[in-house]
Amino acid sequence: MDFRILDASAFYAGVPFRSSDDCFTTSLVYDEIKHIKKNHDALGTLLETNRLKIREPDSESTKKAIHASKETGDFPQLSKQDISIIALCIETNGHIISDDFAISNVAKNLGLKILPIMTKGIKDVGKWVHYCPGCRTNHSSGTECPACGTLLKRKLLKD
Repeated sequence: MDFRILDASAFYAGVPFRSSDDCFTTSLVYDEIKHIKKNHDALGTLLETNRLKIREPDSESTKKAIHASKETGDFPQLSKQDISIIALCIETNGHIISDDFAISNVAKNLGLKILPIMTKGIKDVGKWVHYCPGCRTNHSSGTECPACGTLLKRKLLKD
């Protein structure tokens, strides 16, 4: 079975409403998007016809998603909903439909399939590092350079 896993941006872009394919999301994402009034009846119809399935990832997949996002440095940019989508993709070996850069970066670093919606998708995959523009040192985390006190910036180290 081909698992199409939707994040919130896929719903806002209308992906499940324009397709007859089955889609999956998590309850966290559904709770985030169910307020869409103009499409509320459409969401109900998707659920009633079983074209939209709400499925929770297992705890092992969630741990892997969290670990991978910390490895790439994307963890601070990801919501619980984002983590749940990545975890569900790990568990089902499906493909994520999203334009979110942080989700895409973690997914691609894990070798998962990701399909962009309204963009060309990300070109560069890698790991984020914090660096000090003052003394030009790299740091694994933080907001301020421990050596000189300058505010740290982030850059992507491409794979």
